[in-house]
Amino acid sequence: MIVGKRVLVKLSGEALIAADGYWLNPQTLTTLSQDLKQAADAGFEIAVVIGGGNVIRGAKVGAAGWIDRATADAMGMLATVMNSIALESALENVGASARTMSAVSMPSICETYARQPALHHLAKGRVVVLGGGTGNPFFTTDTAAVLRAIELNCDAVLKATQVDGVYSADPKKDPNATRFDVLSHDEAIQRDLKVMDTAAFALARENRLPIIVGSAHGPGAITAILKGEAPATRVTP
Repeated sequence: MIVGKRVLVKLSGEALIAADGYWLNPQTLTTLSQDLKQAADAGFEIAVVIGGGNVIRGAKVGAAGWIDRATADAMGMLATVMNSIALESALENVGASARTMSAVSMPSICETYARQPALHHLAKGRVVVLGGGTGNPFFTTDTAAVLRAIELNCDAVLKATQVDGVYSADPKKDPNATRFDVLSHDEAIQRDLKVMDTAAFALARENRLPIIVGSAHGPGAITAILKGEAPATRVTP
């Protein structure tokens, strides 16, 4: 095991897109849910933050100029809640106990995020899916993931990506790209590595929170990373 008992898993919204371009792929949701359940069954306490990029990216829409950034980010927060309740349903379908909590209050749809109830759910073995970002515009879901991990006393953040760690260059474009086994937060910021935004790395560095970067593709991938049985990059204080 390369991390402690409690982990926050950061998932990309884009990973949920179906091959035909539809915003949600049921098979991907099922595979991720089975993996998260496997991790919970292995003794990990799991929180999840999932992005909304499969529906809308607030920064991109805001930059286009036809809608202001704060409004676009609010739309993005709603997209993360859509993804979160879809993931909650998929988790329940595979036999995992799950709760969605949103930083944006919508009590008829899901619980409003508060730290103490979230800690209670984790202690009860429930997968806690955290939607709504930070509840504020101008913050990415990467930053939301680090913030929630710190609040919930998580031992690490697992950033699930398309590749098995952090590379010196894009391994899909550069055959000479090399994977880092270990990096410091300072190195990640200085090298301008695009795995997480600078604000997220800086917040993690300030609070000495490790970030594990690895591929979530394939059955059991998340559990294998958490147990140290699959390649990954560890970004440490």
